[in-house]
Amino acid sequence: MPRYEFRCRACDDTFEISRPMAESADPASCPRGHDDTVRLLSTVAVGTTASPPSGGGCCGGGCCG
Repeated sequence: MPRYEFRCRACDDTFEISRPMAESADPASCPRGHDDTVRLLSTVAVGTTASPPSGGGCCGGGCCG
């Protein structure tokens, strides 16, 4: 289930809520009971295990001397 990050405008607390995507736009109350919250845009870091191309330095090895 996706996690959504919110920030409370009243106490400036940041918190996360797990909920279905169909409920992603629903309002959320902060853990301290305030209702004035905004959903934050989160960035997702995706790592890869791709190795750099082989064959030499810049431009495939032909431009460096």
